[in-house]
Amino acid sequence: MDLFLSLLGIFAGAMLPLQAAINARLATAVGSPIWAAAISGAVLTLALIAAALIGLRTGPRLVGNELPWWAWTGGFCGAVVLSATTAIAPRLGASTMIALVMAGQILCSILLDQFGLLGLSVHETSPKRMAASILLMAGAALMR
Repeated sequence: MDLFLSLLGIFAGAMLPLQAAINARLATAVGSPIWAAAISGAVLTLALIAAALIGLRTGPRLVGNELPWWAWTGGFCGAVVLSATTAIAPRLGASTMIALVMAGQILCSILLDQFGLLGLSVHETSPKRMAASILLMAGAALMR
């Protein structure tokens, strides 16, 4: 496994509890986890546009019918994650929230890999991968 990608994954994973804690504080200030998630999403959008403008010399390629309908739903997934983690973290704690999120990620990832859903390549669930998933799920359950 590529070390850089592994470290990037760990770094990205560390951002989720930080984001939840920050957004929980914002939710307290604005009075709603949904509004906090919306503000966070707006900042995210501006940051990504700035990064794209700095890193790219051309604008995005316009796409139309060449994409399946579900290719446009990533932002909805992000909105669910932002809103849910903002609401869950202050009530259950960051570690329990991450354990629950991780359990959902594991279950969904197994299905995506096993069946090659949403354009991903198939990675069959071997006994070793299933055992690892069960151990991760057990760890998530113990966090509660």
